[in-house]
Amino acid sequence: MGNKKIIYFLCTGNSCRSQMAEGFTRHYFGEDFAIYSGGLYAKGVHPLSIKVMQEIGINISQQTSDSINSEILMRASLVITLCKKAERSCPTLPKSIYTFHWGIEDPAMFVGSDEEVTSKFREIRDEIAEKVKALERILNRIKTAEE
Repeated sequence: MGNKKIIYFLCTGNSCRSQMAEGFTRHYFGEDFAIYSGGLYAKGVHPLSIKVMQEIGINISQQTSDSINSEILMRASLVITLCKKAERSCPTLPKSIYTFHWGIEDPAMFVGSDEEVTSKFREIRDEIAEKVKALERILNRIKTAEE
């Protein structure tokens, strides 16, 4: 984990939304932070998550689907839940940890043709990208705290 401040994304299966959020955050802020994701139970990284991220030049194929790690959770500076189930299941965290809930639809639950499902993954990817980019101000505050 090193000395970098930790950003931790939590979701149900750690296969789609949290994986994309981890990938975007590593891409934009990885030099300054240690970025992780975890799930209530690890399901494996969804192939369409990998595909739609590769379409925009971000490779998440080497990321792993992991269960929530309590050590990482309690050392995090920022914890973001991406679904209601993860938000409800997350333990009470110290007030020193910034927490946000994004409540993003699970693209893996979408039913439709292959192209419709892929399109839903792209839609969710783009929504997550905007939310990650919007973190810059809070991340600057976290980065400069206690330096």
